[in-house]
Amino acid sequence: MKGKGLGKKDSAIKGFFVTGTDTGVGKTIITVSLIKALHLLGFRACGMKPIETGCIKEGSVLIPSDGMFIKTVARMEENIRYVTPYCFESPLAPFPASEIEGSTIDIRKILGTFEDLSKNYEAIVVEGIGGLLVPVKRDYFVLDLARDLGLPLIVVSRLGLGTLNHTLLTVNYAAKEGLDVAGIIINSNHPPKETLAEDTNPDILKQISPVPIIGIIPYLRDLEISTIEKAVVKNLDLEIIRRSL
Repeated sequence: MKGKGLGKKDSAIKGFFVTGTDTGVGKTIITVSLIKALHLLGFRACGMKPIETGCIKEGSVLIPSDGMFIKTVARMEENIRYVTPYCFESPLAPFPASEIEGSTIDIRKILGTFEDLSKNYEAIVVEGIGGLLVPVKRDYFVLDLARDLGLPLIVVSRLGLGTLNHTLLTVNYAAKEGLDVAGIIINSNHPPKETLAEDTNPDILKQISPVPIIGIIPYLRDLEISTIEKAVVKNLDLEIIRRSL
């Protein structure tokens, strides 16, 4: 399956595009972790979540909670619309959400916002929506957005049962479609259940994955910036991240 991309971005901006093996795997936590990793490596880095669905309405304004979290952790001074240009109330993929709410997603607006941020930052971490084949428009998918932005891909996966299949499907399909897959970050998005799958999957993935495992982020009981920074230093391979830029 292949949508209609606009062509790979020609820019010197560094960064990553974060995708997941599924929805709810913790892409936002990994997005802000990568932003902090880039800060630790000396880069002036920011983040984007171009489209957020399931936003809460305050009065007549939709508030992108993930986008606000990214903006806070990255200490960005820009208006939230530079982080999240498109917000939808419906908790659905962007294409059906935009159809229901009568709004058209303009990919060129997203790419233009990315280019605006690239004038002020050395690196940008972009969080996708769900997995690679989530439809943004009828004939345009998250994979197409990743291709158009031209950033190396980081795949976020779960610890538990099923992750071997989901992770390899995502990595191999991305590579087949010509994306540069920098590596995998395993995220513990719930308290550990200490199952056999959780205990064995990281080592198995290291053995069978065609791309490196950058690290495993443990379940974080709070999301303070200091907690995220400690988790990054302790659990992510900063050298792999540096080499992938």
